[in-house]
Amino acid sequence: MYPELLNFLIRIHQSYTWWQIGIQLLLIGTVIFWTLRFLQGTRGARMLKGIGIVLVTLYLIGHLVAGRLGLEQIDYLYGNFLVFAGFASIVVFQPELRRALMRLGEARIFGSWSREVGSEIEQLVESAAYCSRRKIGALIAIERDVGLGGIAENGTKLDAEISSDLLNTIFWPNSPLHDLGVVISQGRIAFAGVQFPLAESGELERELGSRHRAAVGMSQESDAVVLVVSEETGDISIAESGRLIRKLSPDALRGLLNELLGRGDGSSVARAAA
Repeated sequence: MYPELLNFLIRIHQSYTWWQIGIQLLLIGTVIFWTLRFLQGTRGARMLKGIGIVLVTLYLIGHLVAGRLGLEQIDYLYGNFLVFAGFASIVVFQPELRRALMRLGEARIFGSWSREVGSEIEQLVESAAYCSRRKIGALIAIERDVGLGGIAENGTKLDAEISSDLLNTIFWPNSPLHDLGVVISQGRIAFAGVQFPLAESGELERELGSRHRAAVGMSQESDAVVLVVSEETGDISIAESGRLIRKLSPDALRGLLNELLGRGDGSSVARAAA
C-alpha cells in the first residue's frame, strides 16, 4: 500500500506544479465544505456519514485484503458496487437534490423580506403570545431566499398584510384553515391551510406532535424560519435548518426572529440554541 501511495504522490508532483495542486485541492475542499454545510440539519447528513463509512470499509476490504490475497472477484464486485452506489445516492438524496434545485431556481437577488420587518415581527410575536396564552396551535413559515410557492400551492391564497388579528383568526380552533400552516412571503401572508412536509418521527422527541414535525420538515426542505406554537403546552418554538429551538418567551422570540431575518448579530440565536 505505502509504495503505491508514494508512487502516486511522485507522479502528481511530476505532472503538476505546486500552484496547480493547490488550486485543485482548494476547489475540492470548497465543494466538500459546501456539500456538508448544505446537508447540515437534514436527513442526508446522517446518510452521508453512513455511506462514507461503508465506502471506506469496502475499500479497505477490496484493495488491501483482496489485493494481497489475490481475490480478484471481490475487487471486481467493489467496482460494480460504486456504480450501484452512484445511482442509489440519487434516490437516497432526492429531498436534498430537490432542495438544491429549488434554491437555484427560486433564489432571489434581493431579499424576500420586506423593509418594514420590525413591525411585521411585532405582529408575529403578538400572535404567538396570544396563541401561547390560550394554547392555540399555530404554524407559520417565513420565507427567506428560497421561494415556497411550490410547497404552498396546495393551500389557500390570501395575499394579505401581516396582522396578529388575522393570524389569530386563521388559527382559531375549528376555523377552516386552523389545522395547517401559513406561509409568509415578501412581508405578506401569502397562503394559509398549507400542508408542510413532515420530518421523520425519529428525529424529534416523542412528546412533540405533527405541528413540530411539520415545522422541522419545512426547515429541512427550505431555508424558511418556521414559528410553531404547541396546542398542548402553549410552548413557542422556532425551527431553522432542521433544528428546533423550544420554549421561547415572547422577548426571546422577538430577538431570534430579528437575527434570523437579518437584523441582529447572532447572539440570540447562539443563546437559544445553547
